[in-house]
Amino acid sequence: MTDYIAAGVMTDPGEFKGLFDGLPASPAGVAEVVQGLMVHEFWADEYGLALTDEQKQTVHLRKTSDLLAAIVAVDDRPLTEGREPAKRIATNCRGFSVMAVAMLRHAGVPARARCGFGAYFNGEKFEDHWVVEYQRDGQWQMLDAQLDKLQRDTLKIDFDTTAMPPGAFVIAGDGWRRCRAGTDDPDDYGLSPIQEGGWWWIAGNLMRDVAAVGNVEVLPWDVWGEMPKPDDEIDFAHFDAMAAGEVTVTVPDKVFNALRQRLEPLR
Repeated sequence: MTDYIAAGVMTDPGEFKGLFDGLPASPAGVAEVVQGLMVHEFWADEYGLALTDEQKQTVHLRKTSDLLAAIVAVDDRPLTEGREPAKRIATNCRGFSVMAVAMLRHAGVPARARCGFGAYFNGEKFEDHWVVEYQRDGQWQMLDAQLDKLQRDTLKIDFDTTAMPPGAFVIAGDGWRRCRAGTDDPDDYGLSPIQEGGWWWIAGNLMRDVAAVGNVEVLPWDVWGEMPKPDDEIDFAHFDAMAAGEVTVTVPDKVFNALRQRLEPLR
């Protein structure tokens, strides 16, 4: 059983560990640092950026050590010195979350990444998303390390994104149970910009979340094992058990990167 303080395979800064010394220990401070190092690929236009195909490749970096290598290759100043958008590396919500988890753990704060759905991006839709869960006074709190002031203002977010209220983010297992109970419509869960969603998407995120709780934070498009495809029959009993914590998830040494259409090593 993990204490969520020791670095995992994805959250280990490796040779760049020294860069974490002296960083803020608070969730808000960590989020500010992370936001000054990376930019979400889907928000690049809002920062006046036109990412090249080469720049977009950093979204496929899984390990914190690889993300840090890319960051310092562009700008080797201390991490506390926020980069202008053009000198930040491209990533996604999972990248922001994993980096923040790594920094919080280094500071001795128990933290883990969670995969699920954000309820604050698109009205009543639940959009594919990753956040950070950290412990405060023995209780788990949620932090969205991606949302800086520009994004909060654009989305008109009126709550504290460093200690989010219940319901703002729906963990994948909770979303599965809500849909199974008939409380929510599974077609409201997915990624609306590409018009994908439904049971298969929730099941995939459920597997990714269970893996993340087990300290293996895969990419949002990593596929393996019994993870269903859009037209597959869903083994509801199996995923019911997974959502109830009765089934574990084993992540192999190689997973299928669905965007690159190839097997890639995790370790």
